[in-house]
Amino acid sequence: MQHHKRPPASLLFIFGGSGDLNHRKLSPALYNLFIDNWMPDKFSIVGIGRRPYSNDDYRKHLLDGIQQFSRRKGEQNGKWATFSQNVSYLQMDASNEADYQKIADIVKEKEQEFGEHPNVIFYMAVAPQLVPDIASKLGPLNICSDTKCTRIVVEKPFGHDLKSAHELNQLLSSMFDEKQIYRIDHYLGKETVQNILALRFANALFEPIWNKNYIEHIQITAAETVGAEGRGDYYESSGALRDMVQNHILQLMCMIAMEAPVSFEADEIRNKKVDVLNAIRRISPEEVQKYAVRGQYSDGWMKGKQVAGYRQEKNVAPNSTIDTFAAVKFYIDNWRWQDVPFYVRTGKRMNQKSTIITVQFRPAPFYAFPPEAAETWRPNRLTISIQPEMDIRLRFQAKRPGQSMTLNPVDMIFSYKDSYDEEEPEAYETLLLDVMEGNATLFMRSDQVEAAWKVIMPILETWEARPPVDFPNYAPDSWGPEDAEALIARDGHNWVNLPIQKQSNSTASVGSK
Repeated sequence: MQHHKRPPASLLFIFGGSGDLNHRKLSPALYNLFIDNWMPDKFSIVGIGRRPYSNDDYRKHLLDGIQQFSRRKGEQNGKWATFSQNVSYLQMDASNEADYQKIADIVKEKEQEFGEHPNVIFYMAVAPQLVPDIASKLGPLNICSDTKCTRIVVEKPFGHDLKSAHELNQLLSSMFDEKQIYRIDHYLGKETVQNILALRFANALFEPIWNKNYIEHIQITAAETVGAEGRGDYYESSGALRDMVQNHILQLMCMIAMEAPVSFEADEIRNKKVDVLNAIRRISPEEVQKYAVRGQYSDGWMKGKQVAGYRQEKNVAPNSTIDTFAAVKFYIDNWRWQDVPFYVRTGKRMNQKSTIITVQFRPAPFYAFPPEAAETWRPNRLTISIQPEMDIRLRFQAKRPGQSMTLNPVDMIFSYKDSYDEEEPEAYETLLLDVMEGNATLFMRSDQVEAAWKVIMPILETWEARPPVDFPNYAPDSWGPEDAEALIARDGHNWVNLPIQKQSNSTASVGSK
């Protein structure tokens, strides 16, 4: 049994307690934290929803989610029985102000039971449009003024554009102090994402060359093989640029591009990230088509199966102009990154599911080598793969065995799976533990959210003002529209797609394109 400092007593209210997010992600994550001995000694989880559940039925419903979606299935030698005693259900209508007194009563009751005032956490696992109403009804409860112990957790999307994000921030900050507001982006809980900071700042190898003198360009790809998956109504009001670039991809960009922090204090790291967002060059409406590409998938074949086009998906307008693919070329105007292009792309129905960051170094001079060496010459490249494989690979040149001076690019691969026996925690486990401990490092601050919206608003507004004439413009199982290839080819580069690895090992493996 591991011994480590656990969070203080906590009382967690989950709005949307009978909903999908809690069923698939939150309850399995909390249960795994319990199994791994990370939950507080005294804790209570209250699911809030409109459906009529008894406590027993509710617990059965959650156990069913664990059987289906958790990395650990089932009762776990009776641990579920112990854990589920701390789980209850409160049936209430979140739009009825009088019902909120029930929450205040539960807080008092638990305070007496625990013999201390617990952390009180309100988790908004509800549709984004319900958050303002719930927050404004929670605000007046006298528990919310306790800035040390009361916290509110808000899922993305944070607003629909800069104006709505600003209004949501204004509303939340009229009820809660900024340090009580945890804007959660599950991407930042992934182990490989957190490892970017370790890779950069804990190794003397990389940081001295992590700048425009040695790095030629950087690419970030977040590709999905799925389509709209029945979420057409949500996707129709968002699209790829809003859904992925504005938060996940810009967050990854911040971690790659930020300056070294002087400490790992939450605000120090968040300040450095905001600096990156503020330094991103704004794209003028006239230049949007030069820097940004949008796409939408057609019907066609995907891994041998016939799939519908986006416009044929459920709850999607038959002439929808929503982007299911977006690629953008960004520049960061500061000393470190001046004139280094950052190419980002994301899309649905792509050839493979993968999130990778590629750092391409400037080529070494090869005039000293014989002509045969020049044919296979490749610049060094660092690739950080976030999903589905979690690995980091460094490509360098090596001489092939034999009499001639023939060079080959080889990959040195560090794979999580092969190097560590422990299972890595799910992103939500890491983030929920951070909320209970009051560690806000991996959560977005209001100025970060608004700075990220400011980066993409010119693109969004231009796209909305000029509907695309060529949609749908890419086939399923491809790498997106041709214009995305042209975006990067104009600068003499090409997108990096990793071969799908059947097996990997941690030693240097030869081959790679």
